[in-house]
Parts: sequence; C-alpha cells; structure tokens
Amino acid sequence: MKKSLQVMSAIVLIGVGIALGSIFDITAQGAGVTGQAGTADDPVVTKSYVDQQIQKALGGGTTTPTTPTTPTDNGNNNSGNNNSSSSSDQVTIVTVKPGEKLIAAAGAEFIVRNGHAVIYSADSNGVADLTDGKDVTNGQAVGNNHLMSYPRAGRGIMVQDGVKSSLTVMVRGGYSIQ
Repeated sequence: MKKSLQVMSAIVLIGVGIALGSIFDITAQGAGVTGQAGTADDPVVTKSYVDQQIQKALGGGTTTPTTPTTPTDNGNNNSGNNNSSSSSDQVTIVTVKPGEKLIAAAGAEFIVRNGHAVIYSADSNGVADLTDGKDVTNGQAVGNNHLMSYPRAGRGIMVQDGVKSSLTVMVRGGYSIQ
C-alpha cells in the first residue's frame, strides 16, 4: 500500500507541474526571442555602419565613404566605323560586314548577337568562351550570345566564309575593324 501511495503522489505532482507550466508560460530572462529583424529591438545595419563603428572602436575615427565614378565615353562611341578604336567600358553595338575583321584590344569582350562568326587569331592561341568554359581557336565557330574574352590584342572575329550577311556584335572594351 505504501508503494501505491508513492506512485499515486508522483503522478499527481507531475500532473500539477504540467498544468502550472502550461498556465505560466514564462521565458527565462535574457533568453527571450525578439519579434522581427529590422525593428527597434533588433535593427538591421549596413556593412558601412559596422565598418564605421569598428573604426571608432579602434580609435581610427570615422571614414567617409567614397562615391563611385562613372566612366566617360570621351567621344569613342564607335557604331561600326571602319578602322576605329574604343577603350570605354560601355557596351557598343558594332556591325561587321563580310570580309571585315573585328579585332579586339587586350581585355575586350564580344558577344555575337546575330550572324555566323568565326574566331580570327594570327597565332595558335584562341579566345576564351566564358559561356561554355572552353578555348575557341582560329577558324572555329562562335556561338550566338556567348561571352568571348580577349586577354591579348590582335585576336578577333570575322564573318564565316560563304556567308553574305553581316554580324551584329556587342563590344565592351577596345576594338578596331580591319
């Protein structure tokens, strides 16, 4: 009988504990969860603000952010002019007629938008096709809408032999038409 009384009192105590725990649902102090990020209790901060506060804490004072500059065209907008050159970071639309070669300056990028283009290179090295992740060598076809990177000057594209239509090419960087 004594054992059954102990079991019964244990069940009652557990039941009372559960009942009181569900009635008094209190979060431990310091372990509270706030509502949403971006409120007054939990603000969202930018990287520049954090950098500024770190500089203040290290004794470096405040830093003033620099404003980005925009590249200037300097009159080098070349829309298909022969023997012209461009060194701007802006994209220029160039038309290449059959028999012409669009030669890239070092660091230029081409995207053939329309037409049948092949790579032109005076040496055995090719051009990086960043879309496919492969090297395209002299005489190989260039896929439309593929980003081609020209790390060195003297390489370019031309209209595929036998094709009578011209190329439409987006050019970023320097180029010339020969």
